[in-house]
Amino acid sequence: MGLVCSTGDRARGFRSLLVLLVCLIVLVCPDRDYYSLLGVSKEASSREIRQAFKKLALKLHPDKNQNDPNAHENFLKINRAYEVLKDEDLRKKYDKYGEKGLEDQQQGGRYESWNFYRYDFGIYDDDPEIITLDRGEFDAAVNSGELWFVNFYSPRCSHCHELAPTWREFAKEMDGVIRIGAVNCGDNRMLCRIKGINSYPSLYIFKTGMQPMKYYGDRSKESLKNFAMQYVTSTVTELWAGNFVNAIETSFASGVGWLITFCAERGDCLSHQTRLKLAGMLEGLVNVGWMDCGTQGELCDNLDISSSTTAYFPPGATLNNKEKGGVLFLNSLDAREIYQEVMKHLPDFELISAASLEDRLAHHRWLIFFQFGNDDKSSIQEFKKLSFLLKEEHIQVGKFDCVSSPTICNKLYVYQPSLAVFKGKGTDDYEIHHGKKILYDIVAFAKESVNSHVITLGPQNFPDKEKEPWLVDFFAPWCPPCRALLPELRKASKHLYGQLKFGTLDCTVHEGLCNMHNIRAYPTTVVFNQSDVHEYEGHHSAEQILEFIEDLRNPSVVSLTPETFVELVKRRKREETWMVDFYAPWCGPCQALMPEWKKMARMLIGLINVGSVDCQRYYSFCQQEGIRGYPEIRLFPQKSNTAQQYYSYNGWHRDSYSMRAWALGYLPQVSVDLTPQTFIEKVLNGKDHWVIDFYAPWCGPCQNFAPEFEMLARTMKGKVKAGKVDCQAYGHTCQSADIRAYPTVKFYPYQGSKKNVFGELVDSRDAKVIANLLNEKLEAIQSKRKKSRNKDEL
Repeated sequence: MGLVCSTGDRARGFRSLLVLLVCLIVLVCPDRDYYSLLGVSKEASSREIRQAFKKLALKLHPDKNQNDPNAHENFLKINRAYEVLKDEDLRKKYDKYGEKGLEDQQQGGRYESWNFYRYDFGIYDDDPEIITLDRGEFDAAVNSGELWFVNFYSPRCSHCHELAPTWREFAKEMDGVIRIGAVNCGDNRMLCRIKGINSYPSLYIFKTGMQPMKYYGDRSKESLKNFAMQYVTSTVTELWAGNFVNAIETSFASGVGWLITFCAERGDCLSHQTRLKLAGMLEGLVNVGWMDCGTQGELCDNLDISSSTTAYFPPGATLNNKEKGGVLFLNSLDAREIYQEVMKHLPDFELISAASLEDRLAHHRWLIFFQFGNDDKSSIQEFKKLSFLLKEEHIQVGKFDCVSSPTICNKLYVYQPSLAVFKGKGTDDYEIHHGKKILYDIVAFAKESVNSHVITLGPQNFPDKEKEPWLVDFFAPWCPPCRALLPELRKASKHLYGQLKFGTLDCTVHEGLCNMHNIRAYPTTVVFNQSDVHEYEGHHSAEQILEFIEDLRNPSVVSLTPETFVELVKRRKREETWMVDFYAPWCGPCQALMPEWKKMARMLIGLINVGSVDCQRYYSFCQQEGIRGYPEIRLFPQKSNTAQQYYSYNGWHRDSYSMRAWALGYLPQVSVDLTPQTFIEKVLNGKDHWVIDFYAPWCGPCQNFAPEFEMLARTMKGKVKAGKVDCQAYGHTCQSADIRAYPTVKFYPYQGSKKNVFGELVDSRDAKVIANLLNEKLEAIQSKRKKSRNKDEL
């Protein structure tokens, strides 16, 4: 059973509460701090956590410490720490409640051999050219507008290890042309499942506005390169006397210069592949072309070009005086060296003055780099691609010096070099970037921010006495779960525009304001609705946030008092069922349970009523009901002649699905148990639609699916009858229906004649999905009958 909080400590209530608050302030008790065990800071990235764990695993593994009787226990500690901190949701729970918030999670009890950690673990963590993507980073990366080639792999896959050296060499060669990524499906199972990855390694090209393209060729570097270069859409233009002058002259108006390779008899000329790579690396910034001096000799002579060379002509370059016109001649044959040299000569972002800032921000969308004198974060050459990558979103890019105008930066709560998106409504509607200072993350942030409704808050605009409801995220920029939550808040804000305002408050800057609201862990997300304050406890996803808001509007859990408990639960109607959570607000396991409890309640609407009793507020009543620990979950079944008044939930897992399955098991069965005779009479020969669950009593997945099927039976009651066939008892019936695995769901629609024994296979085990599918099939049958009737009338 999960951890509970004893009520015997109530006499020491204030002291217990104080201890709990102290634990929350430090986030976790120092002697079991997972971050300290791994030797990482609380702001460590997933990659840093993996690297730290691998280093410790190789040193402390029991295989290498066979004479140490404590080796197993010591390794379990660091393994448990890694399993929790690598998981975004578990990490948030741990940061907030310490180990008490993890009592339902059993990660870390098993570990691999030393050889696994040495050779199989974190294959690409030490390769700078390969970006290891986690669940929270993946969508932002592949939707940034850049071209990505991603390797979905499993550390246990031998083919993945065989590919690794080639993938590293390929990444080095393609660096700057396309982004090379890697996703460890062992650590990101949900992401890989969503993306439909079912074999390893799976290699996919991703680009905004294009369907992902899977690579099926051989795994040589040349084949990978040829496949990837198909999706580099930039082109290399062949120039001659007729179009060369025009290209150079029109570059001034377009603001885009030219990088031109002149191929002569003397000297080495850039290869076609290198020119194409440069076109990809400089896409949107510089046009790339080439000229054959063998056929355009006169033009090359006029330009004093006697041997093969490459030259950069900036916008407005003067052909008559190349030095005065700023033409840059490059002698390198290396694409990376040429790219870096050209990038140095591209113009910097516009420096916006204090006098014009407000007016500029009021009429256009802007991404602004705030610098403090020479400390300029926008100076990274790659960032010059931002203007091109953000062009479709109509976002201009500039910079502002806070040293020359500190008052403006202070008003915007900018106290260090940073960047922010302004959404075209002046300085009031903006959001500061707190992600990675890398190109794809900034692009994703800018695109998300301008199209969402999240703003940066401070003392001046904090919604203390607002009539409109606000969702405020209290966070710290160093906290990875905080950064992972921000994109989800932006998504949610678009769905709730006009109903709920969204803001973020940086507690490292506004410590006093966070203390005033008793913020003890990050992120803490709170809804302020005038005098009502509601803290969000769910997972880091937009869907969960939207469900939380919907639950505030239409609560799925009834808050019970002693009086309403007697009236609604004890005196419930004969056909009613109730589930009640007896909890204490200060109890860590109770706090961890609450979001799952609410989620379960939403899934049980119309079937089981769900309530909760605050045992701190109604202590005497809870004692009277025999509550001895928190949380205590009880189910009060439909009234019958049995003496059982309630059932206590003793399951280890307190997630919504486990509790829901347990509760549904106490509802009267709606589906019909079928024999071979009734299967033929009622299903095959009858005039009703039937959905059948073919199962075996010993089958674990069948047992898990049973409550789901009962939910389906209730949902479709009156439209489709639901039946169950025991394939252990009636093997011949299942064999005749071509049942090859358990459970198998089949639909037997009545269409005017005897039904086929094979039925129609339903490939889902989700009651809602199956119900939608059956309703679609029923509509199709009804439509077919209507057309047939109209035809007969004619």
